[in-house]
Amino acid sequence: AVTEQPTPATLPSSQLTRQPPRWKKPIFSAQTRLETRTKDLKLDKLMMQINKLKTILNIHQLMSQRKRGPFVSVQLMSRWRNIVGLNVGMGEFLHKYPHVFELFVHPLRRNLCCKITQRMRDLIDEEEKIVKEYEPELLQKVKKLLMMSKNGTLHVHALRLIRRELGLPEDFRDSILRTHSKDFRLVDLEIVELVDRNESLAKAEVEKWREKEYVDKWLSEFETSYAFPINFPTGFKIEGGYREKLKSWQRLPYLKPYESKEVLRVCTCGGIERFEKRAVGIIHELLSLTVEKMLEVDRLAHFRKDFAIEINVCELLLKHPGIFYICTKGSTQTVFLREAYSKGCLALPNPIYVVRRKMLDLILLGHRNTRSLEDLEEIKEERNGSVFRTNVGGRRDGDWIVPILDSYDQNAFGSLGDINDSKQPFDGCESGRN
Repeated sequence: AVTEQPTPATLPSSQLTRQPPRWKKPIFSAQTRLETRTKDLKLDKLMMQINKLKTILNIHQLMSQRKRGPFVSVQLMSRWRNIVGLNVGMGEFLHKYPHVFELFVHPLRRNLCCKITQRMRDLIDEEEKIVKEYEPELLQKVKKLLMMSKNGTLHVHALRLIRRELGLPEDFRDSILRTHSKDFRLVDLEIVELVDRNESLAKAEVEKWREKEYVDKWLSEFETSYAFPINFPTGFKIEGGYREKLKSWQRLPYLKPYESKEVLRVCTCGGIERFEKRAVGIIHELLSLTVEKMLEVDRLAHFRKDFAIEINVCELLLKHPGIFYICTKGSTQTVFLREAYSKGCLALPNPIYVVRRKMLDLILLGHRNTRSLEDLEEIKEERNGSVFRTNVGGRRDGDWIVPILDSYDQNAFGSLGDINDSKQPFDGCESGRN
């Protein structure tokens, strides 16, 4: 007997809906690579510390914009919480760093005020002094950036975004670009153009490393002509065939950052791999010119058109974990140059980095060694004859007004006539009426 095969019309509906799961090819995007990357815990920890320093410097900048005195009421500073990006209360944040912020009670209004400590202020002034002394080196940095650009021009706004990373002064447009008219020319006030190339500067930092590798390790020129230093993070898993691909990529010739850029299209540069390797070389050189060998990924987008690297920068950085490391700590993504760091510190520190490291060490003290601050305060009180500590709140008995006014700088409070005039508001420590 011939058995009839069941047709789809005769099968139950429950069997028709049961289909075997279909295999889907995994999608390797920049987001998935970012989530599955091997993390560098030391650089992540360093980034968290640097974010605290940036927040404190932003607070200092807002405080310095006040018209009367270098101090502000804590109640007024609480309005800056969203501006500086704090996720805790302003008062709680200020109490965490007694070596950076000095809290005291206003002698007349009796509200809590804050100012930057003398140690932190000295470091900020020291950084500004070093920036002025190293103006020739900063001038060469701007020249090299213009020499890497496609047409020898850059947007001033893009330079302003990475001003602190390059170590440039705040008024670099006037102090550097306008002053050195023989080297730079401003076009429409928003574009700076290089007047004349200096071929002695047309040498990338990675090329200096290649010469050292060629001499010290006796490697062939074929192995070192286009190679980059590779330093994988701890725990990085090398898959099968990755070493061969990396070796081929290291030998791949490319258009170097300071070479002629008459032809920049992918089809004429020798393919997408050479075009991407040229972009790696430009980003590597840009990071080498920064003070701390790090830069926010979003700010790299402002140089894509001028440097002719109009590709997905984040995906390109993730393809080379031995050269770059993207840190996601904080509100933005930051790229580090891996070869420049050793055990979470810069291998070859520069003077500006040394001062910023001192600021960071002062922040990391937290509440440690605060006894020294109290001893200095007691010495100050004995010298001025004050009755109670100026950094502690609460009412005390005794004639306290005149000694406290004498213990503070006249520049901070103004003249005694202005203070005694109760009709004129005190702008520096207003209790929330601004």
